Amino acid sequence: MSKFGLLMDHLNEAGIACSGNRFRPGRCRQEWLHAVHSPDYIERFRNNGLTSRELKRVNLPWSEGLVRRTLTSPAGTVLAAQLALHYGVACHQAGGTHHAQYDVAAGFCIINDLAVTSHVLLERNRLERILIFDCDVHQGDGTARLLADEPRAITCSIHCGRNFPFTKALSDVDVALPDGLEDDDYLNEVSNCLHAQLDRWQPDLVLYAAGVDIYAGDPLGRLGVSLEGIRQREALVLETLKQRGTPVATVIAGGYDDDRQALARRHAMVTEEAARLYAS
Repeated sequence: MSKFGLLMDHLNEAGIACSGNRFRPGRCRQEWLHAVHSPDYIERFRNNGLTSRELKRVNLPWSEGLVRRTLTSPAGTVLAAQLALHYGVACHQAGGTHHAQYDVAAGFCIINDLAVTSHVLLERNRLERILIFDCDVHQGDGTARLLADEPRAITCSIHCGRNFPFTKALSDVDVALPDGLEDDDYLNEVSNCLHAQLDRWQPDLVLYAAGVDIYAGDPLGRLGVSLEGIRQREALVLETLKQRGTPVATVIAGGYDDDRQALARRHAMVTEEAARLYAS
């Protein structure tokens, strides 16, 4: 959990985050959560009523701090999406909890901010189509299941095929990559997939899950992408969307390392590239 504070420290020190472009969300509205998740599940989590088996799936110990963070983070993704519609890009320094399902937590994910945000933006902002472009090393199985009956939300997951979750969901588009895939081949897959989905769906907004667990040194990844490869991916995705005039909201998604400072620097790359490309 310490990576989130370190990430903001890094962006503040780099002069990328400042009082003029920093926004802090409040707690997510209950009706937004209940439109996607079981009200009973949300209330039991809020009041420390999850079973020991359910908590084991969370992989995080329950605490008041976890509740506050979990109930705030989805609002941050909603806010980033709304800001992206206005400014062209916005970067949430959290989010991407794509394993959470209707009444089930999994893999550090309790509430699915991508599904919540899609529902809010489709209903409140009257968007016609949203593309969830998920480049975390793990498939966005929860997002795929939660949005399976929503034709206006297109779920696209580019992930390591032999990694968690071992029982995959069916996204609108799934690209399963082989173990050990390195920079050039990985970037070709991302580029080809992104262009194909933009051509096909012409979304009003892209929610980009910029997971850095694709890194060759990530203990929960299985790919072979370098640090420069991660930065090239961020530049590729953001530059493509900028050229097409498609608003994009980014979330950090997954990334794991005992060296939390190094991990925070990897997560910062998507915001650094956004600042560089959209500086004007």
